[in-house]
Amino acid sequence: MKTTAIWWIRRDLRLRDNPTLGAALKHGAVIPLFIQDPALLRATPLRRRNFLWAGLRRLDADLRARGSRLVVRAGPPESVLASLLRESGTAVIYAEEDYTPYARRRDDAIQRALSLRCVQGQVVRHPPDVLKGDGTPYTVFTPFSKRWLADLPALGARPAPERLPPVPEHIQPAVDALPTADESPHFPAGEAEAQARQARFIASGAIYRYAEQRNRLDLDGTSALSPYMRFGMLGARQVVGWAMQALAAAPDASARKSAQTWLNQLIWREFFTAILYHFPQVHERSFRSAYERIRWLNNEANFADWQRGQTGYPVVDAAMRQLRQTGWMHNRARMLVASFLVKDLLIDWRWGEAWFMENLLDADIAQNNGGWQWTAGVGTDAAPYFRILNPVLQSKRFDPHGAYIRRWVPELAHLPDAVIHGPWGKNVTVDGYPRAIVDHKFARQRTLDAYAQARAGESSQTRRRK
Repeated sequence: MKTTAIWWIRRDLRLRDNPTLGAALKHGAVIPLFIQDPALLRATPLRRRNFLWAGLRRLDADLRARGSRLVVRAGPPESVLASLLRESGTAVIYAEEDYTPYARRRDDAIQRALSLRCVQGQVVRHPPDVLKGDGTPYTVFTPFSKRWLADLPALGARPAPERLPPVPEHIQPAVDALPTADESPHFPAGEAEAQARQARFIASGAIYRYAEQRNRLDLDGTSALSPYMRFGMLGARQVVGWAMQALAAAPDASARKSAQTWLNQLIWREFFTAILYHFPQVHERSFRSAYERIRWLNNEANFADWQRGQTGYPVVDAAMRQLRQTGWMHNRARMLVASFLVKDLLIDWRWGEAWFMENLLDADIAQNNGGWQWTAGVGTDAAPYFRILNPVLQSKRFDPHGAYIRRWVPELAHLPDAVIHGPWGKNVTVDGYPRAIVDHKFARQRTLDAYAQARAGESSQTRRRK
């Protein structure tokens, strides 16, 4: 007997390879529902909301082309869902499982009150399925990745449905409730754009140059798919499936290395999601408790200079301005500016994590937290605390001719290559551009001392307990 199901859309704004939609369609009629949750909207900056609104409008157009339509309601999710269940006579709700602390609390409460069925789809491997032999979670990436790859299920992408059952006529679409979006010129929203970008990354051969070019700030060597994966405009299963196909089809050892490197980046995404799932406390504090004792300087003036891209270190400033202007930042640049904030300025990594959450289009709690704790050296599988990136050397290595700096810090565009990475080091001053706000050599030792003191404090506390 055919019934009706609600497809509660959260972070799966797509029709292709969507297991939640597939589960709902088994009931017959489907009501595609997006809820404007006040709690989430308050925590979502305008740039990311605009990307979401634009993506929902494109999803509505895709639904209408197949005979369906988007239903939009506003309010606390449990009350909205209860009301729509009564209105439609529907018995069941399907939603893609989410792993943030807020989402898990919300879904647990709704499951106790209503018939909500969460479908695994945000990641390829469900976190509880990738465990050590003793049933405990992995906290180091390499063994996690080996276990993740073992017995990997078939990843053939399901095509988008050609037709969808119509939404019952008495259910009002309320699509006008979506605000008009000022769309990003750098990242147009929607599933079609995501598919096109992925296809270009594969067809152009960029995936086979990835290992060589992914760290170059001056080259277009990455896929830039993270905003689309963040909102599920592109599904994890499909992206990993493409990576596996590219790996199998690689023409030589160099190409295979690149495809494997890209696949590893996708596995890192799953690893950080699993860490948040098993250790939700990392959202608020360092995984390694010793580093909660670090005596941060937390100089607000220095933090403001970092936010504005006015540190006097050109590559750091270029990256921070790229973030402000586009809502995105190259991954190597993310590590570089995070290292500078934490280990050159000795500012709490949580300050930087919050700034990224406020400004990144692809801001995802698990990935953002994992990246900051990794660079700060306070997380699970972290870079050692003594790994302190030298911003000038990093700039020379990954932006050798200063093209990235010239694009985002135009006041330095006239400088020669030999000067642009650190003008003050060549006794060059530029009107309107600051001198370095900190000496890297001095800051490095200061940070080593601060981390060592934190570790010594843990050791002494352990001895006292014994």
